[in-house]
Amino acid sequence: MPSLPASVREVRLAALPDGLPKPEHFAIERTPPPVPGDGDVLVRNRFFHVFPALRTLLGGGVPGAPYPPLRPGDTLFGAAIGEVVSAPPDTGLRPGDLVQHFLGWREYAAVPAGQWTPVDGALPDPVVHLGSAALAYTALTRDAPVRRGDTVFVTGGAGGVGSLAGQIARLLGAGRVVGSTGSPAKAERLVTELGYDAAVIRGAGPDGKPIAEQLADAAPEGIDILVDNVGGEQLQAAVAAARPGARFALIGALAGQLSPGLPGTTGPVEIDSFQLIVKRIEMRGFGGMDDDAQGRWAEPVGGWLRSGELTFPHVRIAGIENAPQALHEVIGGRHLGAVVVEL
Repeated sequence: MPSLPASVREVRLAALPDGLPKPEHFAIERTPPPVPGDGDVLVRNRFFHVFPALRTLLGGGVPGAPYPPLRPGDTLFGAAIGEVVSAPPDTGLRPGDLVQHFLGWREYAAVPAGQWTPVDGALPDPVVHLGSAALAYTALTRDAPVRRGDTVFVTGGAGGVGSLAGQIARLLGAGRVVGSTGSPAKAERLVTELGYDAAVIRGAGPDGKPIAEQLADAAPEGIDILVDNVGGEQLQAAVAAARPGARFALIGALAGQLSPGLPGTTGPVEIDSFQLIVKRIEMRGFGGMDDDAQGRWAEPVGGWLRSGELTFPHVRIAGIENAPQALHEVIGGRHLGAVVVEL
């Protein structure tokens, strides 16, 4: 095995926050490098994803969700791209190969068998694997499939999922795409940079209109598809604007996850169920990335990226020491697109 540094860094939870997490709730700790067990692949992480749903894990998690809650002293985790340092012969991996795994927020990781995926050349930039193109493509082709000419509404249009979902909806044949976001500046960027036809602003817009009225103006004939990353009043507005037979894909509940007054583990919203019935709205929680879905998204997305038809909005923040601040900025809505830490 190649020689390793005497100590490596990782980000740990120092204290549970009362409300939204801040950088002081985390600590950069030094620890001996991991010792790989039988079957483990030792990787040096190069990039990891900073995602706002960590707030839910800090609040105790949600029963049935795939990830455990975080407690003080725990190392954070999340999607990462790592460079292989050593691997068992039967893996077919060689030093220098790239793999994707879920042990981010640390400089080195010993990744157990079955918990890593080789990064091939399907995408022009390996960092795209840390974005949400897979979620956006799968939601719009499986959970709420786009039909040519549909009007699509994407909540959280400036986030990691939304910044790609609007573009992908258009490439799949949508006739009109509307996104929601939190500020006039981001609303302008959705239209000028990401191909949205219109953008609405959560709460009351600059003219004082609530989001339901803004959406009615932006999609006067109603919406056929919802890609919902937010919930709350934006989901209510989508129900009001839905056309008969509308298809809703629910991916996130950021309105609850990022509310200072809630623990981050619930997404309460009051919906008029009569509207669901009368309009025959199909509402489906995102079905996850099964093997079939994993095999279908990379080729079309890679082709669109190479042709320039699709862009990958993201921000790279250098240094693991800046990761807690990056999370604070993500939760505060400072950035557009995905946020990754580069090591």
